[in-house]
This record gives sequence, structure tokens and C-alpha cells, in this order.
Amino acid sequence: MRIGDIDLGERPVLLAPMEDVTDASFRIVCKDMGADMVYTEFVPSDGLIRDAVKAIAKMKTIEEEAPIGIQIYGNNPEAMVEAAKMADHADEIAGGHGCDVIDINFGCPVSKIAGRGAGSGMMKEPDKMVAITRAVVEAVRKPVTVKTRLGWDDNSKIIVELAERLQDTGIKALTIHGRTRCQMYRGEADWSLIGKIKENPRMHIPIIGNGDINSAEKAKEYFDRYGVDGIMVGRASFGHPWIFREIRHYLDTGELPAPMSVTGRVALAKRHLGLSLDLKGETRGVFEMRRHLSCYFKGLPEFKDTRIKLVTTTDPQELYALLDYVNERWGGTPLEEAASVYGL
Repeated sequence: MRIGDIDLGERPVLLAPMEDVTDASFRIVCKDMGADMVYTEFVPSDGLIRDAVKAIAKMKTIEEEAPIGIQIYGNNPEAMVEAAKMADHADEIAGGHGCDVIDINFGCPVSKIAGRGAGSGMMKEPDKMVAITRAVVEAVRKPVTVKTRLGWDDNSKIIVELAERLQDTGIKALTIHGRTRCQMYRGEADWSLIGKIKENPRMHIPIIGNGDINSAEKAKEYFDRYGVDGIMVGRASFGHPWIFREIRHYLDTGELPAPMSVTGRVALAKRHLGLSLDLKGETRGVFEMRRHLSCYFKGLPEFKDTRIKLVTTTDPQELYALLDYVNERWGGTPLEEAASVYGL
């Protein structure tokens, strides 16, 4: 699968952009674990054009993450064009690597975004969505992609026709989440319309499917059943970034890998914590790791007290010591061996 000049190989598996989750440290961990491409958190177009510090900081990436997409959202055409131009020059504006792809978010369902007519709120205004996309494509050098949903609700699933219109603007790939905006994340994702788009002989850009991919078996099943060019994994990667390695192993060999051991999870959590500290500093680095550390060790028996310590401790060295304790109590394999096995 190619996005412009970017070759992602056969059946790539991508990390979905997720607000408050896909920061640089998590993106790098997912790349370590086999994600073929990653995306930033959502970057608001109005925040970028106001030079908001937080919005600009979200565009900072490093070479280790490439290929990476910067995802922007908004519903004002002029602001979206200016934001796209800034993303196009993110290496100069925010520092670091910049981006390889500019992705437009027409899919986020949360009320504070969709309720203001941005994200999946744009599904109510398909003409405006197409116009914004065309204007962005014409304004930047980097490949432009779009991520969207089936429609606003069950009575307005417009994605089959809309996919052709978006393709005609010049985008280089289209990601479709198999739910409507009104579904949010409830119910089962419906990939049947995604498959219908792939069957359309007029479609020639890569189609990436998203929604409910939570195992290696399901990834392979959906590749085979719906013929998509790529698959995007979102919520299932949270606390489980090694899902990308599991999926790749299963796609390549037809066999499921051994489950990630507790010792392997500890080694990965240490890698993740170290990246967070390096990239954000001690205070913020520890604080923003809490949401991840609380999920790395799901399912361990009698873990409640240790989990509470992991999400309340503020000293990095105490956190490292707690992770060592997790390995001693529930793991038992030397961490150096696990790090070597998992390529950390």
C-alpha cells in the first residue's frame, strides 16, 4: 500500500490518532511494536492559526516516528487551509521531523468537536467537507488523507458516494471507521459499506478500515473479508501496544505468537516511561504515563494495591522500582532477557 510516495508494504497496520493517548512516547512504543504508520493527536486548526502553544506542540515529532501523519480538524475552510500549511512546515514551526502526511479528521464523534460542526459533525455538510478537502489538497506539498465515518446516523450513511467525491479532490488515502457519528463507539462496527467502497471499480486510492480490530485473528479476517488495503487500530492498542506485533506475526505466518509475558510488559512499560520522561520532563512525563501504566497489567490477580501505587506515585525512581516489583511478583524472567526478546 502506498500513500503518495510512502510505501507501507502489504497489508499495513496503522495506529489511529487518539486524543490524550497518541503522544510521542506512545507512538514510538507502537512503532517499536510493529505499527507501520502512526498519527499525532488531533490538532485544532483554530488553535494553530492563533499560535496556541499546546496546538503547535502537538505537531512536534521526531525521525524515529516516521512515517507519521499530523491530523488536523476544524470546520472553517480558511482556518483549515492555514493549519494545513503550518502542518506542511511543522519541522520549521514546531521543530523535529515534521510530518509525512497531513490527515483531515472528519471522524471524531465527541460532542465538543462534532457538536461544533467539526470532526464527524462535517458529515452533515458533505459539500463543505469536500470543499475543505479540495482546498487543503491544493494548498500543501505533502500527501493529504482523510479519516471519516459512515455518516451522521443510520438514516444518512453517505460514505459510498462521499468516498468517490473525496477521492476526486486528490487525497491519497481514505480511512473509514465503521460506525456513524451517533453510534459514537457503541455497538459493533459495520464494515459492509467499507467493503462496498473497495468493490467500486472507480475507487483507486487505498482504503483503510477502522473499528473493533482488537485481535490478530480479527485483523486477518477483515483484511480477507473486506479487501481493505490497510487496517487502523485504535482503542485496542491502549495498554496493549504489542497488538501490532501480534497482528503482523499472524498475517505473515498464520500462527499466533506467544502472549506477551508480564516480564515483557514490564520491559515495555519501562521503555515507555523513559521516553515520556525524556520528551516531557519529570512532572508531566510521570503524570501523563499514569493512564498507560494503569492498563499495561490488566488481568493480574491481586493487583489493585500495586495499580494504585503506579497511578499515584510521582517520583520516577519509585515508579521504576514498582515496575521491578511487578516483575519480581508476577513475572520472574530477567528484564534484560525480555528486552532482548521484544527488541527493546
